[in-house]
This record gives sequence, structure tokens and C-alpha cells, in this order.
Amino acid sequence: MSPQAAGLLQLTALMAALALAYRPLGDHMATVYSSEKHYTPEKWIYKAIGADPAAEMRWPAYLRGVLAFSAVSVLFLYLLQRIQGSLPGSLGFSSIDPDQAFNTAASFVANTNWQSYYGEQAMGHVVQTGGLAVQNFLSAAVGMAVAVALVRGFARSRTGELGNFWTDLVRGTVRILLPISVIGALVLVACGAIQNFSGIHQVGQFMGGTQEWNGGAVASQEAIKELGTNGGGYFNANSAHPFENPNPLSNLFEIFLILLIPFALTRTFGRMTGSLRQGYAILGAMAVIWIGFTALMMWTEFAHRGPAFEIAGGAMEGKETRFGIAGSSIFAVATTLTSTGAVNSFHSSYTGFGGGITMLGMQLGEIAPGGVGSGLYGMLIMAVIAVFIAGLMVGRTPEYLGKKIGTRQIKLAACYLLVTPALVLGFTAVAMALPTPADSMTNSGAHGFSEILYAYTSGANNNGSAFAGLNADTPWFNTTIGIAMLLGRFVPMVFVLALAGSLAEQKPVPETAGTLRTDKPLYAGLLVGTILIITGLTYFPALALGPLAEGLAS
Repeated sequence: MSPQAAGLLQLTALMAALALAYRPLGDHMATVYSSEKHYTPEKWIYKAIGADPAAEMRWPAYLRGVLAFSAVSVLFLYLLQRIQGSLPGSLGFSSIDPDQAFNTAASFVANTNWQSYYGEQAMGHVVQTGGLAVQNFLSAAVGMAVAVALVRGFARSRTGELGNFWTDLVRGTVRILLPISVIGALVLVACGAIQNFSGIHQVGQFMGGTQEWNGGAVASQEAIKELGTNGGGYFNANSAHPFENPNPLSNLFEIFLILLIPFALTRTFGRMTGSLRQGYAILGAMAVIWIGFTALMMWTEFAHRGPAFEIAGGAMEGKETRFGIAGSSIFAVATTLTSTGAVNSFHSSYTGFGGGITMLGMQLGEIAPGGVGSGLYGMLIMAVIAVFIAGLMVGRTPEYLGKKIGTRQIKLAACYLLVTPALVLGFTAVAMALPTPADSMTNSGAHGFSEILYAYTSGANNNGSAFAGLNADTPWFNTTIGIAMLLGRFVPMVFVLALAGSLAEQKPVPETAGTLRTDKPLYAGLLVGTILIITGLTYFPALALGPLAEGLAS
């Protein structure tokens, strides 16, 4: 079987698995977030944190809950790293430096999981399991809670109440993320991933010296890392490491975990708003972009010509032979079109156009299907923009799901869209203008510029992957990328929740013959076009200086 045919078979199997899980998981999540029943362990949690699970919140209160919880999480994770040297199970590692501890705390709480350190050489068992793995659950649950609040904004009328943040947070963790992660960890262990708390030990000779590895609770962290679209690896090589991702089967399963909840949330959206067809329209737009990017990436990596590439079967630099071109390409697109950031190959080694595809996937806003929660609310913001554009074209007041899209709504949506590009392009410009950050680049020219642009694109979009050619463990990059991650995560949430509150207060608008049908393929096509045009106009000049220039020159 040719590598291309094997890649097509993997993609077909992945799509079939996602299709089988779509309906039951989507319906389950809709039930979880709509149920009035509280399980006993959940009641214990509410009592411990002093929350009233039955109290409804308007959007300012909901936002305060999100920000307060996340601020406490950043502080806790920062302090845990700073005292690591005094903790049991630290494996002899010292405490983390202040700038790197801030960067890591901001990264994991913001669901970014950007890592400017070697996990196996810096973090002990307590920080890995009690700090980083815990935030993998909680940051994902926060994103899902915000998405559900926006869905309620569309579903409810004549009320500003969006539910209860603490209830949504706890249920998302206990009823959705935790059970699936347990199953996922067992599957990964069966595939060969490790799960232990062993110390550092020698594994044999390597290039004239001894090589040392430490064990860890890798399979359990790997499961929630992918399921929660987090991405931070236990080891520096991330999902390219055989302890995390042993074989092609585990590789395909990890991709499945990455895409599982973001795609299924469109079913949850349709179920909670009372129109499954609306959810299918959003799913269709996501699927078209994801399949298109995957096909383009595989074509780019397989078609790169030259004797060396032909002998290797394609552009194999930076890729694991056990995954090949196809498995690496599918993984790269999945991880950059979501906010996962896990890597099983190194994007800096991709062809010029291939590296550009990974970057563009993040710059779309990671909405196809996007991160856990963040993908859905990002796509719904784009849906609001698309409806507004369609309304301008036909001279009618734009409406979406029976809600008028007026001046307030479109301003909030526009502000949401402007935050991330401002962070990415602003920080990239400053870094290129200053002399010190450029010293961290291991390449010059277009590829060197791509390293900087990729780093801030990844940070501000809460992805966390890296081009792997940039030394980001400096005070400048630790601080600025940390700030970009926090602002890129929580400022957009302000506009999402404000939009949700304004929609929930409206009364439904009756559907007429002139109402734009947003559950039809025509609208889904308009939505895809809107996404591509907005992203192209925003980022094309920067992409032209980096990956496009490199691709055309090769």
C-alpha cells in the first residue's frame, strides 16, 4: 500500500469514529448542561467552595466567576512551581525560575500549554500531576462553560441569566472530561504508553554516554492533554515521544481525542437551541475547513520534489518514521485547527507551505473545530459576522436563531475578532524591532521571521505548539508570550459573555419569508467564505513575509 493510500485510509477511519461518537456524546453534553440534578460528589464540591449551584448568573457575575477562578489557578500553579524543590516527588529538580513559572502558570490556566522548558528535566511528579494535569481538566472545563453560556444566550429570551458558572465548571469536569479521560488513559496504556511514578534511571548507552529517563503518570496526562485540547507534553518531544505516543494506533486515537468534543459540541448547540439543523450547519462549516486543510497539508508534504524527498517518500525531516507523512500531517492540522498544540512532528521542519498551513490554522481563530468550548464560541461569533454581512447584502436587519444582530451585538463580535490579531501582530512587530529577541532565532530570513510569528500566533490563540527553532526560554519571551496567552484567552471571553447576555435579554423575532435560513448549505458556505476572507485580509501581509516567501523560494 502506498503512503498516500495509507493516509487516506487513516483519515477515513478517523472520520468514521468521529461520526459514530458525534450523536451520543453531543446529546450527553446537552443533558449534562441542562439537568437540574446534582450528584453527591458535586454537592461536596459546591459546599467546599461555598457555591450555590441553583443560583442563576447574569453575564457580569458569570464573567467574575471565570476570571476569579482563573486568577486563583494561576497563583496556585505559580507557587507550586516556585516551591518544587521542597516538595516530595520532585525527582531532585530545583524550583522553577520566576519568569518561567509565570509563563507556565499562565500557559496551562489559559489552555495554551506553551512550554519553554524540558518537561523531563524540570518538573517533578507533584507539579506534573497535581499542577499541570489538574489545569488540563479545569482550563478545558472553563472553555466549555463559556461556550454553553453563549448557547444559552441564543436559546433563552427576555432574561439576562446565563446559568451558573460553578455548576457548569464542575459538571464539565466530573461528568464529561473525567470519565472519557479514564477510558482514554486505559487505551493509551494498552497501546504502550507508560503510567508510573518511577524515578530517574539510565536506559543505556547513547552516542558515547549514558541516557537517563524518568517515568511518570504519562498516559493519564496524555489523555486529558488531547481530550481537553491542552497540548502540554510530559516530555519535551511531546507526542513524538514513544512513551507518550508509541505507535500509529495510539497516534490515530490521540487525534480522535483532540477532535472529539469540539465536533460533538455542535450537536450540543443544536440540541440546546432546539434546532439540530443549526448545529449541522456549524458542523458542516467546521468539517469543510478541516478536511480542506488536511488534504492541502498532505498534498504539500507528499508533493515536495527532489531526489532526497523521493527516496524518503516525502518531506520526512522532523517526522517520526513510525507515523510517516500522513500520520504527521493529519496530526499537525488537527492540533493547529484546535487549541491543542500537541505535536508528533516538528512544524519548523515542514515545507514552507506546510509550515504556513499550520500557522494559518491557528490564525483562523482555531474554530474548525477549534478548542474545547473555545472552538464553538469562536465559530458562533463568526456566524454572527456572516449573518451581519448577509443582511447588508440584501438590505435586511440581520437575525440569527431568532435574535436580532444590532449595533451592540456586532460591536461585541468585532471586538472579539480584533483582540487576537492585535496581540499577534503587535508583539511580533516589537520582537522583530528589538535587538535582543532576534538573538533567540536559530534561522535568519523568512524562516526566522516565521519562528517569531508562529510563537506569538500560538500564544495569543492559546495553541501552545512551537516552530521548535526558537529559544523561547528568555525573560522577554517568557513574559511577553505569557501576557499574550492571558489576554488572548480572557479578553475575548469578556465579549463572548457580554454578547450572550445581550442575546438572552431579547425577545424572539418571528421568522418570515425574508429571514435568512442559517441552517442551509448556502449559509454554511457563506460562513466558510467569511472566515477565510477575514483571516486572509488580517494576516496575509505577515504570512507573505514568512512562510509564503519561504515556500515560493524553495
